[in-house]
Amino acid sequence: MSNDTVKTVDLEKIRDDYKAAAARIQRRIIICAGTGCVANGSLEVRDALAEALKEAGVDVALELKKEEEHTGTYISKSGCQGFCQMGPLLHIEPGDILYTKVKVSDVPEIVERTLKKGEVIDRLLFVHPQTHVHCKGDAEIPFYNRQKRVVLANCRVEPSCVREYIARGGYFGARKAILEMKPEEVCQTAIDSGLRGRGGGGFPTGLKWKFTLASQNDKKYVICNGDEGDPGAFMDRSVMEGNPHSVIEGMMIAARAIGADEGYVYVRAEYPLAVERMRAAVKDAEEAGLLGDHLFGSDFSFKVTVMEGAGAFVCGEETALIASIEGKRGMPRPKPPFPAQSGLWGKPTVINNVETLASVPGIFLNGPEQYKAVGTEKSPGTKTFALTGHVANTGLIEVPFGTTLREIIYNIGGGVTNNKGEVTTEDFKAVQIGGPSGGCLTPDMLDLPLDFDSLKSAGAMVGSGGLVVMNKETCIVKIARFFMQFTQNESCGKCVPCREGTKQMLAMLDDIIEGRADRKTLELLEETAKAVQLGSLCALGKTAPNPVLSTLRFFREEYEAHVFKKICPVGECKALARPEILASKCKGCTACARKCPVGAITGKVKEVHVIDADKCIKCGACKAACKFGAVIGL
Repeated sequence: MSNDTVKTVDLEKIRDDYKAAAARIQRRIIICAGTGCVANGSLEVRDALAEALKEAGVDVALELKKEEEHTGTYISKSGCQGFCQMGPLLHIEPGDILYTKVKVSDVPEIVERTLKKGEVIDRLLFVHPQTHVHCKGDAEIPFYNRQKRVVLANCRVEPSCVREYIARGGYFGARKAILEMKPEEVCQTAIDSGLRGRGGGGFPTGLKWKFTLASQNDKKYVICNGDEGDPGAFMDRSVMEGNPHSVIEGMMIAARAIGADEGYVYVRAEYPLAVERMRAAVKDAEEAGLLGDHLFGSDFSFKVTVMEGAGAFVCGEETALIASIEGKRGMPRPKPPFPAQSGLWGKPTVINNVETLASVPGIFLNGPEQYKAVGTEKSPGTKTFALTGHVANTGLIEVPFGTTLREIIYNIGGGVTNNKGEVTTEDFKAVQIGGPSGGCLTPDMLDLPLDFDSLKSAGAMVGSGGLVVMNKETCIVKIARFFMQFTQNESCGKCVPCREGTKQMLAMLDDIIEGRADRKTLELLEETAKAVQLGSLCALGKTAPNPVLSTLRFFREEYEAHVFKKICPVGECKALARPEILASKCKGCTACARKCPVGAITGKVKEVHVIDADKCIKCGACKAACKFGAVIGL
């Protein structure tokens, strides 16, 4: 190998040069540029802020270039900062000031009061939903200070700046794996860390690498599975948008472990910003000499291609994903052989999801023991979750494995909300974890530690990491039907149990919520669910019945009320709605009676009112008029 063909990379010099440039900056303003904040105008806020500061005579940098020196204000973008519902987010350092829901119209006040005078603008601060206290920055906001952000820690770096990623320790782990470790040692380090796949199954990452290494072939591949399709899940998207170089570095280490020289990042086409930033990161890494031939002066070469997926949920399954990359229809195939033996184009292939790969660099930078110090014995490390539903603080979070639902919902999430958006203490009904592949957890599981094994014993799974919180006004049967409709629509149709079984389960759930079901319907629903679970070819079909089986297990009385009493207890199913005014909440204000178009409501002033269910046309006017939540069943 000629020295002329080797492009060495001096990581220490890049790190030190960037840190020196950053130290000259007096102030840094970080604008969240994740998908949610961009959609709400964060980039317009950035442009307006830069223009206003330039007009005020401030030296403004929108990026820290090697050939330029700045001493004023650096306005940078970041990936998703997690607190999505409060965006656009604007973070000011030093001072740890976090402004929420920032608009272009707020820029003049921010410049005049905060950046010139050092004042904090209270109206732009986050207000704690329970104490109503204004919180200045991350350190005061439970949503942030009760998390442990590891994978998401670098989501505040400028995603388009490979130099800042290196300055935070990036690519040092890859260099160590390539120059100082044999492939067997790389596999063993991953095994020693206890890292388990974050795509849902929780299979030990190091073992997967070891199996692929053992397959003898002159060509091997690494695939990053970024085909995140669960409803309400956006963890992988946010990592690719905000910390793309961690994914690339993880792929490099995986490639070293198995002896691969080529990798693919498979991203669903519905994630245009993730695709854009992953491609930009690959290009920047190539230009810096971090991807390509003879990396770090070694014999190891590795290149990465970013590919857009077709948007089919089933392509999250590894063999269907492989078929899609090959240009075929995304359909799973029977295993064995596993991809470790015969994967992409028949070659040994290792497939890890985005979060798994983004966890890898830290293990090789800091050592497996430090990684294992967080989490539980059998589920070490942290997990990202997309927290949504009836909870005060929705967004992207990261917590150690073993964290309880109570901690996530009531402390990080700020508490359960009712249908009016008010935080309550007794309205928690259930949480759906793991999306269409997962199951429901109930109030008596609030102190259940969230890890792979405890969730499996509860009939649920970590899945990709979706957490949908539901209050007591949620119909569990309709929730089960929602997920069943999703999986039925996304079934590729290759195997009969999934293709036909999910269709029949959906039809039976329709019968239940529309009042046509009987005892045999319930029995057949459960039997069919178990048959689909046992007989389906891939994980989509095998896990499709999970939401139904878990809700039948924990909320059977709600199913029975629909079937036998022909009543939806919370009144969400219109065909079974029996309108009622709760005596405990009715104030006798007569607002409902005055709004009823058919005179179905009777009652005197300051006395409990009554609805004649036979006269009621279920228009919902009374429920909308009631300020006390006394009307139910509509």
